[in-house]
Amino acid sequence: MGYLSEEELNCLGFKELGKNVKISSNVSIYDASSISIGDFSRVDDFCVLSGNIEIGRYCHITPMCLIAGGAPGVVMKDFCTIAYGVKIFSQSDDYSGSTMTNSLIPKKYKNETFSKVILQENVIIGAGSIVLPGVEIAEGCSIGAMTLVNKSTRPWSIYVGIPGKKIKKRNKNLLDLQQQFLKDAKN
Repeated sequence: MGYLSEEELNCLGFKELGKNVKISSNVSIYDASSISIGDFSRVDDFCVLSGNIEIGRYCHITPMCLIAGGAPGVVMKDFCTIAYGVKIFSQSDDYSGSTMTNSLIPKKYKNETFSKVILQENVIIGAGSIVLPGVEIAEGCSIGAMTLVNKSTRPWSIYVGIPGKKIKKRNKNLLDLQQQFLKDAKN
């Protein structure tokens, strides 16, 4: 995997770009002027970033992910991890058949949902999961692989399934490690 150079990243015209950001040369970026990426974050091969997106510090978006921020936006706070093949949507068509669908159809024939998605600090989303518009994944949540997240979550909980259901609380020990990491990173 090759990463874009600092010069190449700056030429893309991001809204904001932190220090030591790594983005694969195999990432598709649409409307970089609407995307902010915090310090030390990384986006790997074959990801698509589109629309209003705010990525915090020390976030990792692994290969083959889609973050479709659209107009409402997707916000990822610090220390979030998005595993292989995760898809996050801030807007969606109406699939009921009451209206037409797809991006080639004028809005007057459609009934779309537009709603911001927020991932609070220390969220991890497992491989193949899907996050739908309007969801807030609370601080410290762990979303199991192939989970459909269609409702907001409770802090420091583990969710799995279709649709995602809370199965237990998540350990907070990582907060102590995070503080030690940040202390060590300053030295």
